[in-house]
Amino acid sequence: MTDEQVIEMAKQAGFEIGSVTNSIYAPTLCEFELKVFAKLVAEAEREACAELRKTLSAIPNSHVPQLQPAVDSALDFYAERIRARGEA
Repeated sequence: MTDEQVIEMAKQAGFEIGSVTNSIYAPTLCEFELKVFAKLVAEAEREACAELRKTLSAIPNSHVPQLQPAVDSALDFYAERIRARGEA
């Protein structure tokens, strides 16, 4: 995750960017914003992990091509399970 992505998630969570130091600050108690921010970060991380499915399925399986449907099915299963962790 890049610094820009983290800053964007902080803004989405309700944090403001200071005009003097250009750093993130919370003008009040920020429990709510921190919870939202943590959820956004976790969601982005889960999605990045689930997207690995595409990378793994792109690796050619020339040794045993008949196994590719089973491998793809397993990769789909795990990608779905990773994304579902955000629903629990």
